[in-house]
Amino acid sequence: MTLKVIGAGFGRTGTLSLKTALETLGFNKCYHMFEVMQNPHHLAEWTKANQGESVDWPALFAGYQAAVDWPSCNFYRQQMAAFPDAKVLLSLRDPESWYKSIMNTIYPSTLAATEAEDERARLFGQWGMDIIWNRVFDNRMDEPQHVMDTFAAHNEAVQREVPADRLLVFEAKQGWEPLCAFLDVPVPDQPYPRTNTTEDFQSAMRTGGRSST
Repeated sequence: MTLKVIGAGFGRTGTLSLKTALETLGFNKCYHMFEVMQNPHHLAEWTKANQGESVDWPALFAGYQAAVDWPSCNFYRQQMAAFPDAKVLLSLRDPESWYKSIMNTIYPSTLAATEAEDERARLFGQWGMDIIWNRVFDNRMDEPQHVMDTFAAHNEAVQREVPADRLLVFEAKQGWEPLCAFLDVPVPDQPYPRTNTTEDFQSAMRTGGRSST
């Protein structure tokens, strides 16, 4: 099995809904931050990637046909080289609503994890700080314009670097049609998924659940 779909969009751009959508379309399984939580031995591989070291991408993604969300989206270039036939999905969202969502969900939850009593939770929180907030945003999350500019620069780089015939720029509000046309699969007879909203995330955290992007 090889990766067929590379998700280049940042977290909180509807990536969990996109994971569900891709699996519904037969691209099963789809890698997401949840997979890191469920496979803690993957942390070391992502840390290697974060440090610029070589990663065996086919081995890391063994059993997966797609990948979305952080940390995978940070390394879309490397994955394009490793999987030259894979298509690239750039999930987008309005920058201001995206920033608000980040600040109401995964950023504070990562910070909280770094101070957790449980050692495993603390290590995961520090890993998240290193691979997302420090790497991507220079740990300047309290500067909205910087964060949104970084978001825009990433999205522009993807659109500049990925060949047009290999790329779909996609927003969840567009629904199934452009996604299915791009992947050459039939449109399902069901609504496009809408999961892990800010309200869902905050409810999960209040009840002790674990949520992601």
